[in-house]
Amino acid sequence: MAASEQPAAAMKRRHKAQYVPGQQAKRPRGGGGPRQLELGMQGILITCNMNERKCVGEAYSLLNEYGDLLYGPEKFTAQDGTLSGSEEEEDDVEAALKKEVDQIRTSTEQKLRRFQSVESGANNVVFIRTLGVEPEKLVHHILKDLHTTKKKKTRVILRMLPISGTCKAFVEDMKKYSQTFFEPWFKAPNKGTFQIVYKARNNSHMSREEVIKELAGIVGSLNPENKVDLNNPQYTIVVEIIKNVCCLSVVKDYVLFRKYNLQEVVKSNKEELVQQNLLSASQEEKLKEIKLAEEDSKEVKPEDKSQGEEESKPNESDNQQA
Repeated sequence: MAASEQPAAAMKRRHKAQYVPGQQAKRPRGGGGPRQLELGMQGILITCNMNERKCVGEAYSLLNEYGDLLYGPEKFTAQDGTLSGSEEEEDDVEAALKKEVDQIRTSTEQKLRRFQSVESGANNVVFIRTLGVEPEKLVHHILKDLHTTKKKKTRVILRMLPISGTCKAFVEDMKKYSQTFFEPWFKAPNKGTFQIVYKARNNSHMSREEVIKELAGIVGSLNPENKVDLNNPQYTIVVEIIKNVCCLSVVKDYVLFRKYNLQEVVKSNKEELVQQNLLSASQEEKLKEIKLAEEDSKEVKPEDKSQGEEESKPNESDNQQA
């Protein structure tokens, strides 16, 4: 009896351990595909303002809308799961089999979805994995439409950056990977002006200056006519590092589309002018304050006038000697 009671107690303890919040949170959600950002992925990196759940919903809505326009309605290659035989003769075994096939189909569809959210590894950052989609083309199309129509379609999404390549976040790995990755834009006879924007999250072993220097050197080695332009470049090399994964892309119109910020790109010219005027007004006020402070410091009190005149005489003699 004691021997039989011991395994039962152990099983009971293991059963309770399954419901520990920390362990439950580690379980993958959903049925198919990787659940976190990994090497070899393509997709779209999205930043938001403290509401990741709503950000994912907005991202799905926006990406599906424009994805259908560019690539047509989404289709699945999974089987429809229908079974042969008359429905009237369907017994319990066949129903159970059909249910199992439906579950397999659902899992397969999740793996083949055009857009699939995965864990990015950083707070306020969402990564949408893409399949059968050119991330740069899709995101550029979205921003171009928003810039033209000035129609605001999101509330919590801030920036939307396409990611067309990933590698290990170590300088040597990045150098080796980027030599091939940069070729479509920068290898002779292709050329263009460029800048590099760098952001690292949850990573402390990378040096921003070193990464930019090495990547700029590679671009220059592909074609010496590639030149750096920090004001209005033809291409912007986006480097986003999260933990030990480096996400890369080369995008156009980075300055025109407000650093790919969906909130800024929909602002009208009038709103931009108002912001610029407010900024210039605040700068003028600061300049006035500085001038007033300088004038106050130059004023001499009446009782100190004679003293000031006496002190000025040696200075005049010194100037004459010089």
